[in-house]
Amino acid sequence: MAGHSKWSNIKRKKAKVDAQRGKIFTRLSKEIMLAAKLGGGDPAGNIRLKAAIEKAKEANIPNDNIQRAILKGTGQLSSSGMEEIIYEGYGPGGVAVMMNILTDNRNRTAGEIRHLFSKHGGNLGESGCVSWIFERKGLLVIEKESGVNEDELLLTALEAGAEDVKSEEDVYEIFTAPDDFATVLEQLEQQNIDIAEADITMVPQTTVKLEGEDAEKMIKLMELLEELDDVEDVYANFELEDA
Repeated sequence: MAGHSKWSNIKRKKAKVDAQRGKIFTRLSKEIMLAAKLGGGDPAGNIRLKAAIEKAKEANIPNDNIQRAILKGTGQLSSSGMEEIIYEGYGPGGVAVMMNILTDNRNRTAGEIRHLFSKHGGNLGESGCVSWIFERKGLLVIEKESGVNEDELLLTALEAGAEDVKSEEDVYEIFTAPDDFATVLEQLEQQNIDIAEADITMVPQTTVKLEGEDAEKMIKLMELLEELDDVEDVYANFELEDA
């Protein structure tokens, strides 16, 4: 999972900049709307909604905006029709790429994504072409600077049902089965452990090592995809050299 972890670190650093941009409000509001639409408006019984609300709060989205998004998702307030789509493709060097899309215009979004792939050394593929490489997992991230004790964190996480705990450069990453995500999150919160990120994500089972021009093109492609308003999440299985 090295490629996933390293790109996660890059994304977290980038997210601190993105949070200052108004467009992140729109993106996270759309995620809350869809989560409420699919699983109901009560975060206690809707893991996806709970995670979306946490991300919105981290981005300092006002509570009124969050509540309006929930009401739109449950149909209590009117909203334009949104649909969720999964796009798959290949980046430079044969990297597998999956994208979660929320859009009210499928043709517009497909055209924008196809253009970015073509321009940066990749191509948009057929449904199912790379999804088999990824596995759905719960991911909890704790920053090392929070002062948490590694041994206590490991013990608490594993006793709560976590599958794995990894120590990266500046964070601990806890992986769970999707069904155990809420339980592990609750146990960590009860221990007053400060959680920097909590989400259901897609983890690649194999990675592709990139360097040089391919690495530069892949990072640029990921950044441009994430800047599109209709792109909620981007997952890829590349690994970068430390340099």
